[in-house]
Amino acid sequence: MSRVYIASDNIFSPLGNSTAENFDKVMAGATSLRVVNNQHLSSTPFVAAMFSDENFFLQEDYTRFESYCIASIKEALNDTEISLSLPETIFILSTTKGNIELIENPKQRNTLRSKVSLSQTAKRIASHFGASNSPLVISNACISGVLSVMVAKRLLETGQYRHAVVTGADVLSKFIISGFQSLQAMSSDVCKPFDKNRSGINLGECAATIVLTAKEEYVSTEKKVVVNGNASSNDANHISGPSRTGEELAGAVLKAMSESGLSAEDLAFISAHGTATLFNDEMEAKAFTHASLSSVPLHSLKGHFGHTLGAAGVVESIISYQSLLNGVILPSKNFEEMGVSGKINISQTLSRTDKNHTLKTASGFGGCNAAIVYSLK
Repeated sequence: MSRVYIASDNIFSPLGNSTAENFDKVMAGATSLRVVNNQHLSSTPFVAAMFSDENFFLQEDYTRFESYCIASIKEALNDTEISLSLPETIFILSTTKGNIELIENPKQRNTLRSKVSLSQTAKRIASHFGASNSPLVISNACISGVLSVMVAKRLLETGQYRHAVVTGADVLSKFIISGFQSLQAMSSDVCKPFDKNRSGINLGECAATIVLTAKEEYVSTEKKVVVNGNASSNDANHISGPSRTGEELAGAVLKAMSESGLSAEDLAFISAHGTATLFNDEMEAKAFTHASLSSVPLHSLKGHFGHTLGAAGVVESIISYQSLLNGVILPSKNFEEMGVSGKINISQTLSRTDKNHTLKTASGFGGCNAAIVYSLK
């Protein structure tokens, strides 16, 4: 079975418009979270990470969501000879809600059928780049980003395609914000994953792209990132509440580790989902305990980007393997005091590592879980 490599990437977030800019900001401890007071989105202020200068990036005849996706894809493809116009390249869009904000605009009523549909949205983005193949849409709650990379890897391994462009994105709307508010899941303060005083999530906007290839010659870096073992599972517990035992996420983690041929001692760190909700963080901590990963340094990136929904697994994967390439373990922003029962090793300071593997996990509504290992070759 052929290896699958990372050929290029981009992060387009409120922290910056490139992977390098975003990674440097995260290394410096920066955050894009701020208090948002926008009556169109919510009658009460909320903390989130949102783009502040939308008009600069808007593409003519494209929605806000589509414009951010196009900007991220363009930057990622600029760094490689891979193109969506190649018959051997597949485009995969990861999102939870796409153009859902269009339902809030009466002026868009006549075009809702074509623009709100996720499949049509993906086709519009793909068409912008002259894509040869019909795109795929992965929309499986908050594991969509990690799952998209997994699907891309498996498609490349079959030989059906040689390259894949995976873009994860979501933008905030009244629909999304009111939904999380109705669940009482949003925090009025900055999120504090795994902390004793955590009180919920902060949402975020982002578009991020990973270009994968089965052809090693398309990778220009000396150290090459390989997409390693991966697995998914489902709790079958509740439509919005995760497993209370963590055994199902642990199962996905153990399968991904086994497929990679790794043990806990091989991992530099774990990039957890870490939403800062009461039940998610508790479930994850139990899962890592079940998987015998209690000693591995662990962090959440939600304190930098917020919860970017369909983009989360993509942007956090990029930051994770960029950390490997730079030999660093990032601290978990806003963590102060342990607030979960599982035995986990929260990273609290920036430190160095010479290990070559990292584990990225994700969990979401409907009980879905995903785990993926990135390794340096």
